[in-house]
Amino acid sequence: MNAAPASKSYALPAPLPLDSGQALEGARIAYETYGELAEDRSNAVLICHALTGDQYVASNHPITGKPGWWERMVGPGKPIDTDRFHVICANVIGSCMGSSGPASEASDGAPYAMRFPVITIRDMVRGLVALLDGLGIEQLHTVVGGSMGGMQALSLAANWPSRAARVLVIASTARHSAQNIAFHEVGRQAIMADPAWADGDYYASGSSPDNGLAVARMAAHITYLSEEGLTAKFGRRLQDRDAKSFGFDADFQVESYLRYQGSGFTQRFDANSYLYITRAMDYFDIAEEHGGKLADAFAGTSARFCIVSFDTDWLYPTSESRHVVHALNAAGAKVSFVELSAPNGHDSFLLPHEELDRVVKAFVE
Repeated sequence: MNAAPASKSYALPAPLPLDSGQALEGARIAYETYGELAEDRSNAVLICHALTGDQYVASNHPITGKPGWWERMVGPGKPIDTDRFHVICANVIGSCMGSSGPASEASDGAPYAMRFPVITIRDMVRGLVALLDGLGIEQLHTVVGGSMGGMQALSLAANWPSRAARVLVIASTARHSAQNIAFHEVGRQAIMADPAWADGDYYASGSSPDNGLAVARMAAHITYLSEEGLTAKFGRRLQDRDAKSFGFDADFQVESYLRYQGSGFTQRFDANSYLYITRAMDYFDIAEEHGGKLADAFAGTSARFCIVSFDTDWLYPTSESRHVVHALNAAGAKVSFVELSAPNGHDSFLLPHEELDRVVKAFVE
């Protein structure tokens, strides 16, 4: 991928302690902000991004030039209204858009590569809390996240319960299932099987494991969609031909689409970051962090919660959201829950959906 572009950046004043027992020295958090922070700092909304997301939630991506990944949701007059709220979105540690990660320079001047410590979702949130401390924000008006971002929102609520008054979790889960872990392992093995991976030490070679990373992205992208959505969009239609080629080129439109998704991804994401972030997601289990009972993670919370799922999401199905809701109810938390109908599977939270817009707007306000 290309070098990470300039962004707002915060240098953590102390080593960041990690769940592994290690500490990350000299960590930096890259972030973007939208809208003005109120004098009393009461209007801050933290948006947590998904696995392959970044801090450019509502501004053009500096590498791809594409609009921000949630630009339809964040901005003046939009559901998360930047005329009213100060929106913060930070790149998680372990990623590759300016926050400390495997491609970052270590103390010896060389990239960390696989020397970067293994991290967890809770470690990512520790970095976000350190950023909030640096910005002088004691309590967020709302923390919002979809997918891995929802994991971060739940982790913040469970481990730093005073830091957010409202918690909005979309298309997410309180733990990674065996199936989730299995799909991630396929992607990791595809990357590590690419000869250009070179045991993770490829930064100076001029050759990165793009083939492996593209395959990893293709496999993962299937899990973000639904059978209904794929059938409606592609069916068994052929790509730029009238008959089957009886070869192994992309005969079908869906094959061409996945290849496009895979090759485009390699231009903006680091393969080692993909390894580290997927491993962090696989380790995620809030109940395990709190003695084995999910309700105990939220005992005594005063935050309001809203949990949203989609009926065609088979990656983090509605049953996972209901599990979180039941735990919050058992903890006596104030929680609302809605399952929305959408044809696009897990990715529905990133796509136009008027009912989701209304839910987000009503809860944040």
